[in-house]
Amino acid sequence: MSDRAILQIRPLSFPWQTQDPFLFCVFHQDHSPRGNAVRGPAVSLAGRNIGSDFSPRDGWRMYHGQRMPGFPVHPHRGFETVTIVQQGLVDHADSLGAAGRYGDGDVQWLTTGKGVQHSEMFPLLRQDADNPLELFQLWLNLPARNKMVAPHFKMLWKDQLPHHQHTDEAGHITDIEIIAGQLDDRKAPSPTPDSWAADPANHVAIWLIRMAPDAHWQLPAAVPGLTRSLYFFEGNTLDVDGQRVTPMHNIELASDKSVALHNSNADARLLMLQGRPINEPIVQHGPFVMNTPDEIRQTFSDYRQTQFGGWPWSSLEPDHGSRTRFARYADGREETPGE
Repeated sequence: MSDRAILQIRPLSFPWQTQDPFLFCVFHQDHSPRGNAVRGPAVSLAGRNIGSDFSPRDGWRMYHGQRMPGFPVHPHRGFETVTIVQQGLVDHADSLGAAGRYGDGDVQWLTTGKGVQHSEMFPLLRQDADNPLELFQLWLNLPARNKMVAPHFKMLWKDQLPHHQHTDEAGHITDIEIIAGQLDDRKAPSPTPDSWAADPANHVAIWLIRMAPDAHWQLPAAVPGLTRSLYFFEGNTLDVDGQRVTPMHNIELASDKSVALHNSNADARLLMLQGRPINEPIVQHGPFVMNTPDEIRQTFSDYRQTQFGGWPWSSLEPDHGSRTRFARYADGREETPGE
């Protein structure tokens, strides 16, 4: 058995490379302008490829949005999305009639299961200043036994997410925000009940790591047999187990080895994804992830017949006006942060 902690280092592509049980990881960072009266950009959209605007012109994108940035109604089946919003807001609406506005540190965990349509719009609420957006979206696979569960989502509000802080001998701080998993006595809120992450035996971890200049931290070992990826996306340089790494690299690590991290002279930010592989066949076609081609064909047939419940909203890219952060679930229950 190899004693190497680092298995591979490679430049980040778009989307970022992932390992089973994760399917997809994307990082959106937009310096969006001031908003207008309908929460879109208060600037001309001339010259943009509206409906498919993925080029960061002037530092921001409209994505598939027509009047505001975001992703109008689209379907999913067979996996989960975990949307981690560090800056800005996301307006959620879905085919079950559920809705929400979250951001500025909140996380939404959505089980798409047997099928749901949803929209994810990025309202530009501030008309007196720019509206920066920074978010990660992860796709976490579902095992075959759970691919057809009922769809639902759960909010992990910012003040529910624990932080572990390590201060090294020189007083430099490393802060680890725990979105999934556990670090020492700090444990993340439970994910959705049908998630692969809901079973502690699968050791799913999603951590956002911030290291102060010149900080040292030892990433602890986990159990063998997991996949573990460390994404270094902001900073200067990072010493990983004695090897110099520059930003925008993915470091694949052995899960059962502790790893020494030493940051350079600038703040550094990293994302860690870890989990036990599901080790099942994956057949993906666009927004659908199943185990066999026949299941994908059946998914398309089901969607044509049912539209996964239809679309109860008057707009294909609904937003929630001037509301503050909230979540309203399919059963009518509503919550706001701090409840």
